[in-house]
Amino acid sequence: MQGNFSYYNPTKLYFGDESLKFLKDELNNYGPVVMLNYGGGSVKRNGIYDQVVAILNEAGKTIVENPGVMSNPTLEKLHEGIKIARENDIDLILALGGGSVCDYSKAVAASVFYEGDYWSQFWLKQQQPAADQRLLPVACILTMAGTGSEMNAGTVITDAEHTFKVGHVFDDRLMPKFSILNPRFTMTVPENQMKAGIYDIMNHIMEQYFSDFDDNTSDYLAEGLMRSLITSSRIAVKNPQDYEARSNIMWTATWALNTLIGLGKREDWMVHMIGHSIGAWTHAPHGFCLASVSMAYYRRAMKFGLSKFVRFAENVWNIRPEGLTDEQIAEAGLVALKDWMSEIGLPLTISEIGATADMIPGITKGTICYPAGYMDLKPEDITEILQESM
Repeated sequence: MQGNFSYYNPTKLYFGDESLKFLKDELNNYGPVVMLNYGGGSVKRNGIYDQVVAILNEAGKTIVENPGVMSNPTLEKLHEGIKIARENDIDLILALGGGSVCDYSKAVAASVFYEGDYWSQFWLKQQQPAADQRLLPVACILTMAGTGSEMNAGTVITDAEHTFKVGHVFDDRLMPKFSILNPRFTMTVPENQMKAGIYDIMNHIMEQYFSDFDDNTSDYLAEGLMRSLITSSRIAVKNPQDYEARSNIMWTATWALNTLIGLGKREDWMVHMIGHSIGAWTHAPHGFCLASVSMAYYRRAMKFGLSKFVRFAENVWNIRPEGLTDEQIAEAGLVALKDWMSEIGLPLTISEIGATADMIPGITKGTICYPAGYMDLKPEDITEILQESM
């Protein structure tokens, strides 16, 4: 490993089908007022909400509800949540839902006690809260596997007025204090959300994997996670109620983006940057946005990172190298990736998720370009990738 790094992750995890029983003990560590953030009401229909509220009541907490957190949380909704938190002297923010609810809760927690323009400071300027700024503690009860938000400090917010979606990774003070991961809760989400989450996991791993050429322990961990995800996803798509498959997917999602496998890596998050902009325009599920441009992006990246794509083909997809050139091996690996994506029902083009040719200039403009693993992209490159993905 060639990189230099420090590693610290303060989030405490409770995992398994009995994990919710630990919520009451954790609540004893916080004050009396809990802000409960959740989405459109599915947690009420499936009974998870009632279980959580019963525990909160048993612990003597005052519950301040903030429902309606959407799958791509908006700036307007962020303003609303901050107002609620400021008016109710919140002691703990409890996110009940998928990654979007967890992301949103951290965004609220970071902004409540900031006196300036938090949108500009934290998301547009990508600044961190001052060392002496108060931050609200966040905890997560996860109902969908995908983002890894239950064990990281990431947030993603959409400015719907300007069709601009942007993420910001805060420092470790914004990592959830604890997260409860019950795989059975993930069985309540619609099939399309499960599939979108599966690809979000896969792409998180690939974006850390496809950078650098050194012999890096992080890459061995990434390959194992990808193999596990591929196996479990095939089972879960055929039988969404398979507990073992869903539990493996949920655990893989957490380790895909809790910073561990990125250690010592440059990383490459450009598929996410493009996907965020696609999502701002189409409002399609996040994982579908990523899938829709992945083939065009990684075929381009393969030219510059050939040896890693050869390794990907051999170690993740079991491509036999005998009689093949490196280019043929790498291409076979991408074909295997594409076949798996088709097999589990992911979109392979942006047109499948509602993007049209006339959106491409706007999507390009809304894509933030960062230094990537093997290539640095300019806006014209983004346009070409989008055109190839139509």
